[in-house]
Amino acid sequence: MSPKLNSAVAVVGIDIGKNSFHVVGQDKRGEIVLRQKWSRGQVEARLANLPPCLIGMEACVGAHHLSRKLQALGHDARLMPAKYVRPYSKGQKNDFRDAEAIAEAVQRPTMKFVATKTSEQLDLQALHRVRERLVGQRTAIINQIRAFLLERGVAVRQGLRFLRAELPTILAKRSDVLSPGMLRIVEDLCGDWRHLDERIARSASNSDRKFDASRCVAMCHQRTPIP
Repeated sequence: MSPKLNSAVAVVGIDIGKNSFHVVGQDKRGEIVLRQKWSRGQVEARLANLPPCLIGMEACVGAHHLSRKLQALGHDARLMPAKYVRPYSKGQKNDFRDAEAIAEAVQRPTMKFVATKTSEQLDLQALHRVRERLVGQRTAIINQIRAFLLERGVAVRQGLRFLRAELPTILAKRSDVLSPGMLRIVEDLCGDWRHLDERIARSASNSDRKFDASRCVAMCHQRTPIP
């Protein structure tokens, strides 16, 4: 970009893609002075050459990382929920119009912004998502065990702890209704259940450690004197 163009850009809207980013820049009067498609590797390098300006992005995957990078370059990078950007879109949807809508939305004084997450906060969020998936897989296994037992006339009281307590007895004494093949299937499912219990317990422990570390970092930032 030319030095003249660089100095003219006051607001930038970035539509984030997996490999390419659509960028629209406006001057102080709101006129579009930049409309380009950049690769992921070009974004930081090109924005590093711009004077500090207001940069808007939707709060999506990868946005928090890029926001931190741009803030380190001196830009005022802000994230917004996609649903709040949508009303500013004009005409038929495409990537450049989305970037233009983002540039418009980020300037609104009533816009509700999303705080940029730190690396520690993203780690904690990832741990919670992994644990949520593991709990869902465990629930599916428990429901499948219940269904297989019920098909053989063995009903167990609702609740994880009741099934956990009664399964050893069922597997040991109900060979009258559970075939050898079904016993192996249920035993294999019990093995999957135990493995998921271990993973869930481990993720909960890691989550607690991450939460304590994030809280410590936040407290340190609060106590750091402002020069």
